[in-house]
Amino acid sequence: MQTTSLNTTQPQLAPSANTSSHSPLATALALAATSLGLGVVQLDITIVNTALSSISTSLGGSVSELQWVVTAYTIAFAAFILTAGALGDRLGAKLIFVAGFALFTLASLACALAPSAIFLIAARSVQGLAAAILVPNSLALLNHAYIDPKARGRAVGFWAAGASVALTAGPFVGGALITLVGWRAIFLVNLPIGAAGLWLAWRYAEETPRLAQRGIDLPGQIAAITTLATLAGALIEGGALGWSHPLVIVAFAAAALVGPLFVWREAYAQQPMLPLALFRHPMFALTALVGLLFNIAFYGLIFVLSLYFQKVNGWSPFATGLAFVPMMGMVLPANLVAASVSERLGAPQTIALACMITAAGCVALLPMAFGTSYGAIGAQLMVLGGGLGLLVPPLTSTLLGSVEKSRSGIAAGVLNATRQTGSVLGVALFGSLVGGSNAFIAGAHASLAISAAVLLIGAVAIWSGRAKVGR
Repeated sequence: MQTTSLNTTQPQLAPSANTSSHSPLATALALAATSLGLGVVQLDITIVNTALSSISTSLGGSVSELQWVVTAYTIAFAAFILTAGALGDRLGAKLIFVAGFALFTLASLACALAPSAIFLIAARSVQGLAAAILVPNSLALLNHAYIDPKARGRAVGFWAAGASVALTAGPFVGGALITLVGWRAIFLVNLPIGAAGLWLAWRYAEETPRLAQRGIDLPGQIAAITTLATLAGALIEGGALGWSHPLVIVAFAAAALVGPLFVWREAYAQQPMLPLALFRHPMFALTALVGLLFNIAFYGLIFVLSLYFQKVNGWSPFATGLAFVPMMGMVLPANLVAASVSERLGAPQTIALACMITAAGCVALLPMAFGTSYGAIGAQLMVLGGGLGLLVPPLTSTLLGSVEKSRSGIAAGVLNATRQTGSVLGVALFGSLVGGSNAFIAGAHASLAISAAVLLIGAVAIWSGRAKVGR
């Protein structure tokens, strides 16, 4: 779901005991393969939003089905990423990465050929599963290829920059492709990327050591996907069917039942998918909470604004894509200045500042109505993008600094999973609020108010936690 740079780690970044037998060129090409893997995942997080109106017109999808097109991807991404990293440890990151890239490419083809909204939703869920496989194992391959810490640091920077470029380019590329070719082209563009990434990884990446003792928490995985899918389903269908509909009530009940069972399982499993002991450190728990809350607001609003531009204002996909370019274009510059701001203010304070800046942008968007000019919206979109860019580096560094280095991989994987979970909940909740065309603006205003509120809660939480742990 998310997003940029270093929030997508899963394997630990400790120096490998192995030495690479590859030439510098081969190692660089392996890095290119891992960057393509992360880049295509990030591209498909944002590119689909520009196609929502076109998909609805072509396949006859309702707002709730459009929500599923977006959330099916992020549900699978969030739910499977920790298990995918463990699978790479057990069977070899290269093997799993190549399999993930092949699956992502085939799922993209299926999305492009989708004859119905239901088929597209199913294919998007497979895409999300493949994305969960690609992200942690791309970094495992990178970690294995670069022995020297300084070289590894530069490689991680290149890997992360590719993600930021893909995230930024997604809306513009999507709008252009839809205008020139049609919405199916946003999935077909993944085919050459997948072919290049597959060949580069298979030819130049080195296999990582296999850890046969690495367990797979299958019951925990089943409980995680069930909890997330039923909760998202209840929120999405509640807006479409009504909150008192039996299916909605059953979905909420299932989430309420299976969620605690998941926590119980993770508390007592020998090799849990989600080690709950990590949350005993207050700063770890708080950064995970902020990641969840921020993504609820940010990606929920991207969904709402995409519908606003296309369905309310009647903009073309290309115009919608252009509208998001200033927002996404602010992410990378803000990423670059985040380190110096953190050095001056402190990382938790910078996280709180990013939340407050983004909350202010949400409040400034509240006057938005039918036909509001882009000039009154564009500046606030840049504020939202700048807030995201300012947040991610200190959020990641603070979380990693709260655990032992030997657990940094799983810790960062947890952060990514919680952020993607926030994306799922944001799209599900906000989409249900704007589901009725007559009440769209009221629902959009409610979404903005909720976003501002949860962002301020995140700011207060991290600020209070900083004081308690002496940061």
